[in-house]
Amino acid sequence: MNISKLRDTAASLFKVAVSAADPQLSVRRELSENPLPIIREGRILLVALGKAATSMAEEALRHIPKGKPCKAVAITNYENARKVEGCEVMASGHPIPDANGTIAAQKVIKLLQSTSKNDIVLMLLSGGGSALLPAPAEGISLQDKIDTNELLLKNGYIIDEINMIRQQLSKIKGGGIQRLAPKSKIRSLIISDVIGDDLNVIASGPTASPIGSKAEAADLLKSRGHWSLLPTPVQEVLSRTEIYTTNITEELTENSLICSNRQSLLEILRAAEGFDAKILDFNLDGDVAEAAEKIFKGIDHVTCNTSQVLIWGGETTVKLKGHGKGGRNQELALRVAEKLGDLPYDWVFMSAGTDGRDGPTEAAGGLVDGGTIGRLQEKGRSLSSFLDHSDSYNALLLSDDLFITGSTGTNVADVQLFIRWPSYKG
Repeated sequence: MNISKLRDTAASLFKVAVSAADPQLSVRRELSENPLPIIREGRILLVALGKAATSMAEEALRHIPKGKPCKAVAITNYENARKVEGCEVMASGHPIPDANGTIAAQKVIKLLQSTSKNDIVLMLLSGGGSALLPAPAEGISLQDKIDTNELLLKNGYIIDEINMIRQQLSKIKGGGIQRLAPKSKIRSLIISDVIGDDLNVIASGPTASPIGSKAEAADLLKSRGHWSLLPTPVQEVLSRTEIYTTNITEELTENSLICSNRQSLLEILRAAEGFDAKILDFNLDGDVAEAAEKIFKGIDHVTCNTSQVLIWGGETTVKLKGHGKGGRNQELALRVAEKLGDLPYDWVFMSAGTDGRDGPTEAAGGLVDGGTIGRLQEKGRSLSSFLDHSDSYNALLLSDDLFITGSTGTNVADVQLFIRWPSYKG
């Protein structure tokens, strides 16, 4: 098997991972097994939020009891926005919030505030929801939130930390749905894009209790040396005494995890026929340099006398330097390529986001092989010249190793694959 076929195999297994995270099938399975209740009075208010919002809403509307009044709205990113019959679809910015997201948030808040004890709120949550529906807390502006978000993303905060801070700056996140609709029953179907599948973290937990308090968010920012870089209104909000009840009432709110990265990895394992396939880590996280070392060690300790597929999943972080272009998956792929070098057998390594987008680029990630570093050198460039400026996109563009899939319509974090064929190069 040559490199070209190994690359095709990696792309094929990535498609398996995406298919396993199909939002429509996930919603269909859940609402078929646990149907919505038939209520005599009241409405069903459907709010879908995230990169999979349109597909989730489209399927959920098929399960609304016949004749029951229903109001539906879906908020998703621009790439995934499309018409859904019976649902108002609104598009907004990701990963940086924008004004359209604020307009969508105002609509959702107004809708939730109109609820009564006879209504049911059906929330459909998927990855990306934090940025897509900005509802700034009293005293801060959308630009304050954007500046804060950019600060967190550039400095390697993990998603749990980012969302803990986001929750304290929002009217919706961290249990805000119950605060806005305090008398209604709330049912939330959740597709996870975070490692560990913590419901308090996914989309910043609009139907779950907050991860932490304002004081904890402030202490984290101070410990990292970033407090003074925050907009002054954000500092003031995080210094306030708590005004919201922190715990969700389980009698009113029911959260159900319906799809996650774990399912995608298990499907890859089943699909890797003809290979010795193993999942080495369900929870790959941390800085990309540390993750690359972990991946290298995992490969290094496995014998190479069989054809293999090694699998990881999770979500890493990257601290941005310079003014380059790229994302965590692209940089991770390059760092692994550098560590592995030109091994005496054919191999490929892929790191990609299941949503089809890595950072502010059109690439899902990188798909590298034993010739990646050599191709850069042949063109007179060193890998360090790209990594020093967080310019992984242009490095992979130059080596012809960008992995581009287009928007997938779902999001269950990232997938990493190492595939090798034992026939030695001669």
